Amino acid sequence: MRAWNLSLAGILAFSIITCFALAQVPNPQDQPPDGRQGPRVGLSGPFQGPPFDPMRMPLMTTLDTNHDGELSAEEIASAAEALKKLDKNNDGKLNREELRPQFGPGDANDRTQRRGPAGPNPRGMMGPFGPDRSASAENPPLAKDDAEKKILAALEEIPRKQGRMLNVPQADGRMLRVLAEAIGAKNVVEIGTSNGMSALWFCLALRTTGGKLITHEIDPETAALARENFNTASVADLVTLVEGDAHQTVSKLEGPIDLVFIDADKEGYSDYLKKTLPLVRPGGLIVAHNINPRMTNAEYLRAVTTNPDLETVFYLEGAGMSVTLKKR
Repeated sequence: MRAWNLSLAGILAFSIITCFALAQVPNPQDQPPDGRQGPRVGLSGPFQGPPFDPMRMPLMTTLDTNHDGELSAEEIASAAEALKKLDKNNDGKLNREELRPQFGPGDANDRTQRRGPAGPNPRGMMGPFGPDRSASAENPPLAKDDAEKKILAALEEIPRKQGRMLNVPQADGRMLRVLAEAIGAKNVVEIGTSNGMSALWFCLALRTTGGKLITHEIDPETAALARENFNTASVADLVTLVEGDAHQTVSKLEGPIDLVFIDADKEGYSDYLKKTLPLVRPGGLIVAHNINPRMTNAEYLRAVTTNPDLETVFYLEGAGMSVTLKKR
């Protein structure tokens, strides 16, 4: 049984500790200098919604098989078997991404209002968000041609070969591809390459748009892994990898930039925004990763939600992202 020989005490301890930790996140109400309502950066975050619902945690939703908000004796007894459903990569372990809480709209208090005749059914919808999971939003993307197949194969194989490094989850990667391709991006800038997973998602789009990616990575060893992965996926011709501290290297960028993706040191988000925003074309996008109650940079949120030249929305799947439009 390997990692699945979990004790009841271990399961309950994890649940209690996780919920307690989430409950301790502060919820200050930031105000911009002009006194207007600022973004909420605590548990309700910039999302202006109700507080985080522990029932959205994958751990709880998996164990609570009848979706009544409680764990019965029967559900506890079958917990070890139920937890296998969270093991998305079938490696016999549960990693951070597989246990990551799901921050989405809705409120625990309206759960009964969202129950359909066949069980919980958010907003009465079927398909990816209702009881019928056959068309699940978690299904892998489909390759259009051999080149896409090679990139998608690399995205699947890299975590097995190099481990799970600091990368975007699949939901976020797919959104990056959609955004870049939708705006016909020719010049994409990424701050925080890691070993190149997010860059590969961008390359799926750039093959179609005829664009290029400039990606910045501070660690030479990690940059070497990324180059290896770009070669494996046959996209090295689409990517320029710049090594060094991006706080300095982005100053050498030239515009116009169609899309900037920020996924580096969270305390540096505001500086990256300040240095790249003037280069972003009108109608271009600035996308920031890890915009969630645990990791959000409040200063960055103020900057993208109180500037009348910008329009920001929040994508709440995966690890959470903000998508900011530079108005025309």
